[in-house]
Amino acid sequence: MLELGKRQKLKIVKSVNFGVYLGEAADAQERVLLPAKEVPEGAAAGDELEVFLYKDSKDRLIATVREPLVKLGDAAVLTVKEVGNIGAFLDWGLEKDLLLPFKEQTRRVRQGEKCLAAVYIDKSSRLCATMNVYEYLQKDSPYKKEDKVTGVVYLISEEFGAFVAVDNKYSGLIPKKVMPPELHSGDVVEARVTGVKEDGKLDLTVREKAYIQIDEDAENVMKVIEEFEGVLPFNDKVSPDVIMREFGLSKAAFKRAVGRLLKNGRIEITENRIKKVK
Repeated sequence: MLELGKRQKLKIVKSVNFGVYLGEAADAQERVLLPAKEVPEGAAAGDELEVFLYKDSKDRLIATVREPLVKLGDAAVLTVKEVGNIGAFLDWGLEKDLLLPFKEQTRRVRQGEKCLAAVYIDKSSRLCATMNVYEYLQKDSPYKKEDKVTGVVYLISEEFGAFVAVDNKYSGLIPKKVMPPELHSGDVVEARVTGVKEDGKLDLTVREKAYIQIDEDAENVMKVIEEFEGVLPFNDKVSPDVIMREFGLSKAAFKRAVGRLLKNGRIEITENRIKKVK
């Protein structure tokens, strides 16, 4: 069976002046063309070739010996070559670019930028790309708690946080309560695994452990205090929403940072103010 979007080993069953036809056996009725420019030198009838199957500009099934950057059911970061009337076209290493329809874009992409996309077969039996990669990500990662990972943010949810594709293939989440406000879809992040759920999904944070992170947080809080000309119009009992908006910190992280500054004699806290000590 010829499988669209996958690599498979097929035999040369017939040679023509414009290439060779491949099939699973010498008498195979189901065949696919490998264009002459891609036929390995010296290849002859009966030889087995490993090829990738996709469709050409006329929607005909065709073979290539090239290795695509992404295959059916997988996700990868691809470059946008151009944007047309029906969507964007992505460079996936083959002669014909991969269509990313507008309806499959979680944000509008532009020529030259990179985006994380998975490959699926659309209703017309053509290979297409989607930025809705959640269902294509695996949940059997080799990572455990405290491991450092790299991933791409593919979706920001106001309810849950930042969804991350770790290594472009494993499902991860930076929960809303620890998600930096400046994070955006498409960002590449270095993160730490804070837990592995029963279903294999990874909980992540871009912050270090509290005892490591506290000094950096304290300096960032001090910077904001100085931007307020040395006096914050609230104390350390301010609401978590205000803390996240002004500092990008959870309330617990903010209180630890303020405590460090207070201990070091750099600030003083009044009934309704936090002031820099001159």
